[in-house]
Amino acid sequence: MQGALMVDVAGTWLSAEDRHLLRQPEVRGLIIFARNIEHPRQVRELTASIRALRPDLILAVDQEGGRVQRLRQGFVRLPAMRRIAEAANAEYLAEQCGWVMASEVLGVGLDLSFAPVLDLDHGRSAVIGQRAFETDPARAALLAGAFIRGMNQAGMAACGKHFPGHGWAEADSHVAIPVDERDLAALRQQDLIPFTRLLGQLAAVMPAHVIYPQVDERPAGFSPRWLQGILRGELGFDGVIFSDDLSMAGAHVVGDAAARVEAAFSAGCDMGLVCNDRAAAELALSAAQRLKVTPAPRIARMAGRATPGREYRQHPRWLHALGALRDAQLID
Repeated sequence: MQGALMVDVAGTWLSAEDRHLLRQPEVRGLIIFARNIEHPRQVRELTASIRALRPDLILAVDQEGGRVQRLRQGFVRLPAMRRIAEAANAEYLAEQCGWVMASEVLGVGLDLSFAPVLDLDHGRSAVIGQRAFETDPARAALLAGAFIRGMNQAGMAACGKHFPGHGWAEADSHVAIPVDERDLAALRQQDLIPFTRLLGQLAAVMPAHVIYPQVDERPAGFSPRWLQGILRGELGFDGVIFSDDLSMAGAHVVGDAAARVEAAFSAGCDMGLVCNDRAAAELALSAAQRLKVTPAPRIARMAGRATPGREYRQHPRWLHALGALRDAQLID
């Protein structure tokens, strides 16, 4: 069975326990959170220590902009994507914002931010809200495509989330099990459009912890119908499939951490995220070892294509991009 784990660490430096976990071959990724971050130099030192231990790990962060932005002190405070959509010349500004975000993330030694959000804002989901570019699927795809271009130009691969769309379900999958009662035809006409139009530009997709009962009784991230039948089969996606955090309440419908990681891999996820719960991560690791999982070669595509450091601030585009975002009153 193919599969790998992405885990986290507790603090701003690696403990002996962290080092032991990260040495396990089933672990192929690490995600950092606000608790791991003090300032840019400290993050570079942390990522350098991780690279020295496991140079093959994919290092990630959630740096979408707006309220979902882990890198703050010493970094550009990025706008929520809805604010970009509301600005004049939104497509151009989305591209500049994608470049700035990716440049800063790569500059501290991380490979990727889980971005952009391709969900639609139907005015129902508080957890999505202004994280979404738009309600209109065609314009959401246009602006997200521009953001992806900026990311790619900086050297970062893009991960679209949350397939096939989290914007209709009202519950927050961090604390509940959301349900979207619409049928597949309705999803194809709305929420799936940004994914279908942008799959050729996406190196990765993250499915939602949402149940679409008219399609499958299981949440999308545990559903072979969604991941293998629709995403890979019908839509022809050959990139990486990251699970959303398997510690979230929306994933608990499947069982404990061992059951969740096995279900995610069986459904078609290439990498299972187990965050903010070390006991669950250890249980997931034991399950991965029992299953004798091997990482999918496609995971290597997520490695960042930039040298860590602050040289991006010397790039002529840096001042140009910041100036454009400031003129639009999107950043301070």
